Amino acid sequence: MKTMKTIKLLSLSLVATLLFSACSDDDDAPVVINEEEEITTLNVYLTPDGGTESLVFSFTDLDGASEPSVINEGLQANTTYTGRMEFLNENEEPVEDITEEVNEEDEEHQVFFVPATGLDAIIDELNTDGNGDPLGTTFRLVAGDASSGNLTFILIHEGDKSTPDPDGETDIEVTFDVTIE
Repeated sequence: MKTMKTIKLLSLSLVATLLFSACSDDDDAPVVINEEEEITTLNVYLTPDGGTESLVFSFTDLDGASEPSVINEGLQANTTYTGRMEFLNENEEPVEDITEEVNEEDEEHQVFFVPATGLDAIIDELNTDGNGDPLGTTFRLVAGDASSGNLTFILIHEGDKSTPDPDGETDIEVTFDVTIE
């Protein structure tokens, strides 16, 4: 009889311990999933010093399967441009401006500019995130001497901005064949 009581007490102790630990308040908070936005269009607007803004580079791919629509204007040699990026989802009605989200979530995004070796161009980000790290949705492009080569624009999400290789997710990456005349 005494053994039965001991088993019951041990069983109750085990159940109480399990219930107590299950109700612990040190559980991790649920991870918030930030669903990636679809970006179908990248527009790059450039304004030469003293000039007016124009759409210089544009890439649109609505379905990811067919040939994208591309606009690619040349750059003037020895000219400094102020640029701005526009990211759109043209599969939404009305068209969704993803640029607003990128700017609002600035600490989670960064635009990278990769000119090919043969292209005489220097690009610097003009805007930063809340921590003072580069964002790059606005930038300065200095076109040097006449040259040609590729210029790649990459929007990274959740990358490590403190390293030259940020990893993270690539939201969009587009390479244009550029001529500086």
